[in-house]
Amino acid sequence: MTDPTAPLTRLDPLLPLLARFTFAAVLLPYFWASGLTKLGDGPLGIFQPSLGAYAQIFPRALDAASYNLSALGPWHWAVVTAGTVAEFVLPLMILIGLLTRVAALGMIGFIAVQSLTDLYGHGGIEHAETLGAWFDRHPDGLILDQRAFWTFTLLVLLVKGAGALSADQVLFRNAPEVRPASRPPVPAAPRSR
Repeated sequence: MTDPTAPLTRLDPLLPLLARFTFAAVLLPYFWASGLTKLGDGPLGIFQPSLGAYAQIFPRALDAASYNLSALGPWHWAVVTAGTVAEFVLPLMILIGLLTRVAALGMIGFIAVQSLTDLYGHGGIEHAETLGAWFDRHPDGLILDQRAFWTFTLLVLLVKGAGALSADQVLFRNAPEVRPASRPPVPAAPRSR
C-alpha cells in the first residue's frame, strides 16, 4: 500500500521559501521598527544609540544609573550597538537569503536574549499573561506562544537553508553538496566448502 500523501513531498523545496516569506511578512517589519527606536540622532545614529535603546536592552542597569548614559560602560554601548545592528542586518540577510543558516541561528539567539530581557529585565516573569503557557488553549502568550512560532520558522531555515530565489542559491550553486559519502558495498565473504 502506498502513502496517499507521498505527492506532497514535492512541496518540500518550497518550505524554505515559504518560511522566508512568513518571516518577511510578520517579523521583518517588527524587528526593523524596533531597531529604528534604538537609533540616535544623525547619519551615524546607529553608533550613538538612543536612551530608549539602553532602556530596552539594559532596563535595570539604566535605572540603577538614574538614566545617566555616561554612568554605563563601553560594554553596555557595545551590546546595545550590536543588538541594534543585528535587528537590521539579520532580518535583511533572511529576506534576501544570504548566509541564511547563519542569520537564522543569529535570530534564534537574538530572540532568546530578547525573551530573557523581557522576562527578567522588564519584569515580565512576574505577570503570567506575559509569559503565557503552552497547552492552555490561549495561543497569544507573548513569550512562550508567539516566540515558539518565531523560533520554529527560523528552525526551518536553519535546517533547510534559504531555498530557491535566494542569494545563497546564486553564491553556492557550484559548491559541492555536503553529504556523507556513500560507502562502497562490502564484498561478500568467500564461502568455505
